[in-house]
Amino acid sequence: MSGYKRIGRELMHKGAIVELYKDKMQLDDGSVHDWDFLHHPGAAAVVPVDKDGNIIMVRQYRNALGRYTIELPAGGKNPDEDFETCALRELEEETGYKAGHHELLCDIFTTVALMDERIPIYLATDLIPTHQHLDEDEFLNVEKHSLDELVNMIFEGKLQDSKTICGILSYKAKKNL
Repeated sequence: MSGYKRIGRELMHKGAIVELYKDKMQLDDGSVHDWDFLHHPGAAAVVPVDKDGNIIMVRQYRNALGRYTIELPAGGKNPDEDFETCALRELEEETGYKAGHHELLCDIFTTVALMDERIPIYLATDLIPTHQHLDEDEFLNVEKHSLDELVNMIFEGKLQDSKTICGILSYKAKKNL
């Protein structure tokens, strides 16, 4: 199972965020096949917990699903920043809060079968109110939910975003240790 080898890569499309490649892969048995590969520069997410124990979430429209979703605050990493800086920037931009304390909860790759998108997820506490700095094409509502409410929403199928599910359940596990 160690004979997989990329023997070629061709850029098929460069979008605003992702790049689509056709990889030519040699498999263990020597056969050669074309595989799709999406490169994503990475993102970061935050589980912001206020002084009352509520989690600050954002509701926004997602074109891929054609509907609104409730998600953790998150966003793409700029080329010149690390994941931690990205997470703290996105927290303030999307929710209007800064973190007095933060720590890494977990680190995920969202779709390992065909994409390299990495999203570290941070816990943010001791929140300090500031104000939102939304991007010009970003329209979202800030909501507060209890941990129990969000866990129930996961198991009812109402929260389906992978980073949100991982972040909420990681926070629940950490809290229950």
